[in-house]
Amino acid sequence: MGMLIKGKLVDNWLEKEIEEGEFKRMESTFRHWITADGRSDFAAEANRYHLYVSNACPWAHRTVIFRKLKKLEQIIGLSVVEADMFDEGWTFKKEGQYCDELYGYRYMHEIYTRANTEFTGQITVPVLWDKKLNTIVNNESSEIIRMLNSEFNEFTEVKKDFYPAHLRDEIERINQPIYDNINNGVYRCGFATSQVAYEKAFDRLFNELENVEKILAKQRYLAGSDITEADWRLFTTLIRFDAVYVGHFKCNLKRITDYPNLSNYLRELYQIEDIAETVDFEYIKRHYYFSHSSVNPTQLVPKGPELNVNLPHDRARFI
Repeated sequence: MGMLIKGKLVDNWLEKEIEEGEFKRMESTFRHWITADGRSDFAAEANRYHLYVSNACPWAHRTVIFRKLKKLEQIIGLSVVEADMFDEGWTFKKEGQYCDELYGYRYMHEIYTRANTEFTGQITVPVLWDKKLNTIVNNESSEIIRMLNSEFNEFTEVKKDFYPAHLRDEIERINQPIYDNINNGVYRCGFATSQVAYEKAFDRLFNELENVEKILAKQRYLAGSDITEADWRLFTTLIRFDAVYVGHFKCNLKRITDYPNLSNYLRELYQIEDIAETVDFEYIKRHYYFSHSSVNPTQLVPKGPELNVNLPHDRARFI
């Protein structure tokens, strides 16, 4: 991932997020907001903004999904870093599929220092970039997806609201434990450096998966009969779970395929139009197993597992 201190790259980013053996994720830094009515410095405009993402990162994947669901591909540009992450963090190729489409930079940290030459913090994706003001708007995925959901409706035929007013309290209630225990919980398992911290995160992770399994036994989606942002926030962790987190992050009590409701729910979301093309399993495995050398020092990338995400699902039983 990489970290900058006053614009200078340091190589011990993970150490700064470990406290008494437990992984503590740093807060995102850029928290500006794009507005449809122009009340902020960042008005919603076509071809003004650009997303920087990794196909491996579940946080970045959320934004790719919302860009796709809201049909904003012609409105907001996209650059994808390559799968391998080296000493300088997220890296672009010089040309081709994984290049920086805007500036031809080689490293994501150059985008951060373009926005602020004295930047201190983690070099994370996603990044929502403003080409007009030449700066980062936001690098917090949960906020970016809400902007994509609502602030660009003038430029798209898709008016579907994944954060509707009548469900917001319920969505917030659902999001928090899922973020704490599942989305971030897999990282707390994988990056733990003490047995106590690992087992604490492990127990919280699988307790929460059991809670979600029970919810999905009663209703089609997390907030009821309508698909919402809560489902897509969970999806990006679930789709990586059996392929990466079970083995690489030692989240091995159960696989998602072992949960009847969760596995059918995952297949339904994956099979929604255009979603499968946002998932690249080989890229995902390559990044985690090759780039996380502190977790997997041999850097061997497994050939498996065999995944069943294209099999039929049973979620239509909820009408």
